[in-house]
Amino acid sequence: MSDDDGEDEPAVELGEGNEVEGVPIVQVSARLMWGIEKSDIRRREGDTVIRTPDGPRELGEILDEIDETYFDRRQSFESEVRDVIGHGPVPTE
Repeated sequence: MSDDDGEDEPAVELGEGNEVEGVPIVQVSARLMWGIEKSDIRRREGDTVIRTPDGPRELGEILDEIDETYFDRRQSFESEVRDVIGHGPVPTE
């Protein structure tokens, strides 16, 4: 077998199902620098729609439900967001 066998094929076969609206919270948090204030997150990413177990929601709405005003680490932010949105599978319509 040569090294270029299968380069045009995805490593994981993708399904033909419905698209999921929004982006994963980890994708948003990867775009930010840590530590950061909640107001800076709202300014930069507040209108971003993220995936939640209850369907898509704007990050700004979720930030309204979080009491913290400063996040020192990415994990702190993601944990606070997950406490609001819950844990579980994301619906696909």
